Amino acid sequence: MKHFLEEYRYIIYTFVLFLFVANTFLDNKIITYVVGVLAIPMLFISFLYAAKLFRVLGLIFLLVGGGLFVYSGLPFYELPLFFTSTMPLLSFLAVLPWMNSVVRSGRFDRRINELMKTNISSLGNLYTRSSLTTYILCTYINLSALSISQEVLQDNMGKMKKKLRDSFISQSTLRAFSLALAWSPMEVIVAITVDGTGVSYVTFLPWLLLCSFTVLFIDLVWGKRKYGSMPYEQSEANRKQSLSFKQIFFHIVKLTTALSIFLVIVVSIGNYFELNFILSVTLVILPFSFIWAWLMKRFRSFVVIGWSSWKLRTNGMQNFVVLFLTLAFFSSSLNETPFLQFIQQPFFAAADHPLLILFLIQLTYLVMSMIGVHPIATIGILLEALPPLFEIINPLSIGIVLITGALATATVGTYGVTVTITAMNTNQSPYRITVRNLPFALLYGGVGTLIGFFILYL
Repeated sequence: MKHFLEEYRYIIYTFVLFLFVANTFLDNKIITYVVGVLAIPMLFISFLYAAKLFRVLGLIFLLVGGGLFVYSGLPFYELPLFFTSTMPLLSFLAVLPWMNSVVRSGRFDRRINELMKTNISSLGNLYTRSSLTTYILCTYINLSALSISQEVLQDNMGKMKKKLRDSFISQSTLRAFSLALAWSPMEVIVAITVDGTGVSYVTFLPWLLLCSFTVLFIDLVWGKRKYGSMPYEQSEANRKQSLSFKQIFFHIVKLTTALSIFLVIVVSIGNYFELNFILSVTLVILPFSFIWAWLMKRFRSFVVIGWSSWKLRTNGMQNFVVLFLTLAFFSSSLNETPFLQFIQQPFFAAADHPLLILFLIQLTYLVMSMIGVHPIATIGILLEALPPLFEIINPLSIGIVLITGALATATVGTYGVTVTITAMNTNQSPYRITVRNLPFALLYGGVGTLIGFFILYL
């Protein structure tokens, strides 16, 4: 039994999530309850294999949520229904590997990574190239791109001093990663915010692009100035390679075109069937990926890579299952009690000072990330407290800050996934990464806040 749970959790996850998605269209109360009942053993199994940080966080949500549920006086048989509100997010994460796989099967990642290997004269140029490469790849393959870029840089900078190499990699890759995801429809934080605020993704997009490109430009100028005077010695193999900018540009255009078509389909299906953004993306990813692979004539490669990647990623979803299901229980229980008003009070007290509220949201993210609370947990709580303010403050402004504040923590969250991966890949302390990227996180959050504040006066 233990072997089955270790190797085949993806079967359990897939069955429950498929049942949930199918019931979105069936709208059967019995199936809804069955999904809630199945969520409880699904949570227990995931808890056994989750990382310690997620177990602690999940246990806190369960205990507090349990107390709130008892306080609300609701009948016990309604308990399973309190675990289902975050199922769309888990369904979204379960299909995401297929989109990553179609990009890899088309070898877009290999082609674009050539930017970091040839015709580089200084570390300043390498910083620009590595940031742009990571930015482009992260838009399409998310977390996978971070490891790919860091691996290439580790090889390219192998002869340099470790302190310089660690600083360079942790700054160029993590910053580009956090900026690329600000407007990506495949980013969970973006999807949560779109549905939580009720503002369409199309409305968010130009403002998120403005924030992302502005901060990226500032960081590239900073990186060029800091590392520009430092010489960079290419390896013999990279020196002999020729770089075709025309070919790389062509691959970037193809990726951009595919993403644009994907967005049009997502928005169209969401509007036609009146589905929320998360569910629309979830339903489109799988057929879109298969059709794209077929059109590229990479179908067999896509299926092999996709199946392997999907099994591995879905089997390793235990951390997010624990986080999302316990968060659903906590949030649903909180909504049934008057205690939600206590969380809302600081925001209501500052209702006449919208800039203060926007900064308060940013500060909440930053502090919570420093103590190990995942930004998804933070945004889950904030979206329970903030909706009454949408009548006073434009929800678009709040949404911009929710997204930029959450993603800024990807560069400084000492216990977060991205910082931990970078620390492992470069063999350095995660606390050093946090200190190095703290000014950038404040800049990123600050620009997002100023854009949100500017929108209030349009």
